[in-house]
Amino acid sequence: MAVRLYGADYSVYVRIARMTLLEKGVDHELVPVDVFSADGIPGWYRELHPFQRIPALEHDGFRLFETTAIARYVDEVFPGPALQPTEPRARAVMNQIVGMLDAYAYRAMVWDIYVERVSRPREGRASDEAKIAAALPVAQTCLDTLARLKAPGAWLLGEQFTLADLHAAPIFAYFVKAPEGRAMLDASQVMLAWWQAIFARPAFAATAPTG
Repeated sequence: MAVRLYGADYSVYVRIARMTLLEKGVDHELVPVDVFSADGIPGWYRELHPFQRIPALEHDGFRLFETTAIARYVDEVFPGPALQPTEPRARAVMNQIVGMLDAYAYRAMVWDIYVERVSRPREGRASDEAKIAAALPVAQTCLDTLARLKAPGAWLLGEQFTLADLHAAPIFAYFVKAPEGRAMLDASQVMLAWWQAIFARPAFAATAPTG
C-alpha cells in the first residue's frame, strides 16, 4: 500500500507527520511541495489540499490533509506502538497539548522568535524586536504549561510516547535555535530532560531539515 506525504522538510507540520510515519515504521515517499517557491504551489496540489497548505497524505487512494488528522490516521491504521492513550483523561490531555501547541506555541516560538531572531538575520534582514518581545511571554507560558501538564516519566504523557511529543518536537527544534529559546528551555529542568530524550529519537534525527 503506497504512502505518499506531500510537503517540504523545513515545515514543522510536515516533520510531525514524517516522524509519526517513522515511529510506526511506515515506508513512505516525501513528494516535494514548497509553499514558498517563487513559481508558486503547483496547480495539481489543490486536489490534495484545497487551502494549499502542507502536508497532505495519500494512502492507497485515500487522501487526507491537516496534520492532526494525518497523525491520528497513521497511528490508528498502521501496526506498531500506539501513539495515543486509551484512557480518556490521558487522551484528553494529549489533545489539549496538541491544541495548545497549534494555537499558541507554533506562532510565538517559530515565527515570532526563531524566524525573527535567526532566519531573518541569516537572510540579511533586520529582526523585529517588538515582535520577539511580545512573543517571549507567550513562549514562556507555553513552556511552563507543558512542564505543569507533563506526567512523571520520559514523555509528556509519562511513560507512553504519544502524538503530543511528536507535535512538540519540531516546534522546539526551531525554538532552541534562538538564544532566547535555548535559555528558556535550559531554565526548565523538566522540559530540558524531555528535549534531550526527544533529540535522541531516531525519527527526530532522520527528519532534520536539509536546508
